[in-house]
Amino acid sequence: MNDTTVTLVGNVATGVDYRETGTGGVARFRFAVTARRWDRERGLWADGHTSFYTVWAWRQLGANLAASVAVGEPLVVHDRLKVREEEREGQRRTSVDIDALAVGHDLTRGTSAFRRAPRAATPKPADGPVGDPMGDPVGDPAIGPVGVSAGGPLGGPLGD
Repeated sequence: MNDTTVTLVGNVATGVDYRETGTGGVARFRFAVTARRWDRERGLWADGHTSFYTVWAWRQLGANLAASVAVGEPLVVHDRLKVREEEREGQRRTSVDIDALAVGHDLTRGTSAFRRAPRAATPKPADGPVGDPMGDPVGDPAIGPVGVSAGGPLGGPLGD
């Protein structure tokens, strides 16, 4: 399938509505994108037309959006564009939906602090040490890899 992918830069226009479904969570919010042009006569930036999109995010991306995004925040949204046409009360309407592939704060307009989302618990083997898929033991995840000291540049001084 040939999807139309776009990258939009704009602001969150509504709160994120997050719901659990039978196939995983889904988040939805409205996203405002305003064109800005340099007005040579007045010597300043002028706002152009604002386009509004409904952004849909599924599964983990949806849950992370609901926990991370608030109204008015600037975002960069990379996504698949979906255009819907429908008729309501005798009038033809066009809606533009976005299926988000990736979303992040627009760091040209501020700072953000990334926090990795916890992963779902994975079952441990019935017996034997915790290891990588190749069978090499890597030690207890709470302590660290086998044979690696907790000291050093990131873990404190060595040899005390």
